[in-house]
Amino acid sequence: MHMDAVDKRIIALLVADARTSYADIGVKVSLSAPAVKRRVDRLRASGVIKGFTTIIEPSAVGWTTEAFVELFCTGRTTPAQITVATRRHPEVVGAYTVSGQADALVHLRAADIAHLEQALERLRAEPFVTSTRSMVVLSRLVEMPTPVPTTN
Repeated sequence: MHMDAVDKRIIALLVADARTSYADIGVKVSLSAPAVKRRVDRLRASGVIKGFTTIIEPSAVGWTTEAFVELFCTGRTTPAQITVATRRHPEVVGAYTVSGQADALVHLRAADIAHLEQALERLRAEPFVTSTRSMVVLSRLVEMPTPVPTTN
């Protein structure tokens, strides 16, 4: 889908605050509220905007421990198998195929070290996982929303 500079500005404003009204966005991009709504609807229909969400501070809900876990898998494990398996674990925040020695990288959040250890043991019990290597996060330094490209 082709996005012009106005579409990109609308996306940037929604990324900054998804609750911004179409009227407020319209003022900033020189469009009427209905014109902004039409553009947002088009961006949603084309899959550029996947949805709107609430971002929760993990420590506010008691999940203060996090780790990145490298998964090493049996030879014929597919990304689809990893996806299905990691979605079964509520502690999994994200899972990614990666280059390098590991087959996948999994981001976990848990209430504490004991909870993290339980989550790791369940993850290790997946039939295709041969080994893992974990890195516990000490502090989060930077977390950014997805950037909006400024050029075509």
